[in-house]
Amino acid sequence: MTYAIPLDAPPLGSLEDARALVGGKAANLGVMSRELGLPVPPGFAITTETCRTFLTSGWPAGLDEELQTRMSGIEAVVGRRFGDPTDPLLVSVRSGAPVSMPGMMDTILNLGLNDATTAGLARTGGEAFARSCRERFVSSFRSIVGVPEVPEDPWLQLRLAIEAVFRSWNSDRARTYRRKEGIPDDLGTAVTVQAMVFGNRGANSATGVVFTRNPATGEPTLYGDVMFDAQGEDVVAGTHRTEPITVLDERMPAVAAELRAHADRLERHYADLCDIEFTIEEGRLWMLQVRVGKRSPQAALRIARDMAEDATFPLTRSEAVERVAPLLAHPPTIATSRSSFVLPIASGLPASPGIASGPIVTSPDAAQRSAEQGRAAILVRAETSPDDVHGMASAAGILTSRGGLASHAAVVARGWGIPAVVGASGIEVRDGEVTVGQRVLKDGDVITIDGASGEVFEGTIPGTTEVVPEAETMLAWARELGITLGTEAPVAADQRVPDPGVTAPSGPAASRRVTSDDCLRALAIKGLTPAQGIADAVLSTPDEVQPILDQLAIDGLAATVAGAFRLTDSGTERARGLLDAEREAWGVDAAAAALDAFVALNHRMKDTVTAWQLRDPEAQVLNDHSDPDYDRSVLDRLAALHADTTTWLGGLAGAATRLSGYGVRLDKAIEQALAGDQRYVASPRVDSYHGIWFELHEDLIQLAGRTREEEAAAGRA
Repeated sequence: MTYAIPLDAPPLGSLEDARALVGGKAANLGVMSRELGLPVPPGFAITTETCRTFLTSGWPAGLDEELQTRMSGIEAVVGRRFGDPTDPLLVSVRSGAPVSMPGMMDTILNLGLNDATTAGLARTGGEAFARSCRERFVSSFRSIVGVPEVPEDPWLQLRLAIEAVFRSWNSDRARTYRRKEGIPDDLGTAVTVQAMVFGNRGANSATGVVFTRNPATGEPTLYGDVMFDAQGEDVVAGTHRTEPITVLDERMPAVAAELRAHADRLERHYADLCDIEFTIEEGRLWMLQVRVGKRSPQAALRIARDMAEDATFPLTRSEAVERVAPLLAHPPTIATSRSSFVLPIASGLPASPGIASGPIVTSPDAAQRSAEQGRAAILVRAETSPDDVHGMASAAGILTSRGGLASHAAVVARGWGIPAVVGASGIEVRDGEVTVGQRVLKDGDVITIDGASGEVFEGTIPGTTEVVPEAETMLAWARELGITLGTEAPVAADQRVPDPGVTAPSGPAASRRVTSDDCLRALAIKGLTPAQGIADAVLSTPDEVQPILDQLAIDGLAATVAGAFRLTDSGTERARGLLDAEREAWGVDAAAAALDAFVALNHRMKDTVTAWQLRDPEAQVLNDHSDPDYDRSVLDRLAALHADTTTWLGGLAGAATRLSGYGVRLDKAIEQALAGDQRYVASPRVDSYHGIWFELHEDLIQLAGRTREEEAAAGRA
């Protein structure tokens, strides 16, 4: 088995396949380095499969030797050696999940420093520079790894850092974010190890984050933050004062021009808004990350429209409509008027558009409690961190006194469509109160924030709103192109589920009327999902479940995020009650026995899906689906597994009738897969066999009163 893969290695199948294996960060670094020839520090990625192995069985045998081999490759490129006291190679250790999780995982910079290598770094970079790097490294290492002292051995540092990133996949904040975003828990994270480049080497060095367009409004201009003589985490943490990216044009015009050129190439390559991290080391630009950027609902519509209207841009009108289809069912609105007699008490940066009013809370726990009591609050913090996401998810709006347009608060708020104002330096946040000049506001006092203007007001501010103008253009295109709009998940035009040959649900589980409790149970299993996903789960149609979901939102049991639905805390409590009642009716022993019988089937399923994705798991050779005989052999295995699963489900029919719905869905998925539609094996874009299987497994685990972590620890998941 190959544990680590160089960033510039040959392509690993499709980009989606590469992301699944080496994480989104490394896959995209490979695109920049290998395909586009952009300046990327050399490095390697430790695979998600290695992470899953570590979390279930501990540190894999042979990984240490492979790390030494991959590090030698970096040394050969940069001309420095890891642990060399004369001129040391230092590395960064970053997480890289297959699905973007901004700020959710742990990062360590400047790894490799000890007493000897710090002295060597000082000889080449100066005492102050070396001391700053060492202090940052020691502080982050102790905090992230959880040790009182940093070991002197750089190789032990590397191993402990990798283990810490692996473990961070199961941190509370990562789990919270995955629940909010509907990201499966069994993906694992890759680890990216790269040669360090330093943005803190003086006035001609810098670090920054830019978006190729404004992710709050969609305006087609470079948008982001830069900090001179700083390291990357300073920008996204929100703990330091940043400068707008336009300052780079004034201080380093040549570098700014190079960055703009790279940004344009990346946006056209991905045909989408890009979120880019970069470092400038002594006047030389390095690209550290690119990913498709999170954006507000308003920005999503404008970006899709503008890109499709540009004849030179690689996005068709059909693809643009498909991309924003969930938003067109309930288009976002903007404020069009507000009383001119009301003056703001503070102002900051407009990070995520929308107007939100509510009581002040100064802790994420308080934001969560306020939402549970039926009134979403404005979460006011000096800055936010990944540990705050549970409160951010519950808030009506977010206000911070520090941080820039690319800070954690700004990025997460835009991605979730929550109004936000950041960097409002005129306010001071303390526990339970907010000071604005001579005015002191307490927890519970009502304020209003305008995420489009950056203004903050005392009290509730009346005004009017209207649907954003871009929505009408997109709706007209949809009518012109004959695209039916609902709240289905956005997919590429060539990946839409074909109607021919897909029959309506049938069987006992599909013959009764869908209830709100059915939808609550489905949301509890699936997490954040559009109406189409719930319709799939309850064997119905989006038209039937949409009014039920809307009523759940009115009742405070569900909330909407960019056209998708998730449970609120009240909804989660209600779903938990339904689960308890179902478990009691079936009997926990009977449910546990059913789960025990499912384990062997689940192991076969994991092997089958692995075979579908990897021709040779040991050598990490991806299946590019160019060999129809190989694919047919895997599908035959899946069909045999399906037959045994159908028999197993049949034995539960009298005791757990709700689970028979999984059988109907699995029947449909295997039929589509065997008919030639490969998406129905494991693609998250349709109701695939693997996706249904994951939900069935999660359902069984909950009914048996167990957790996925317990099952994984026992080698059963």
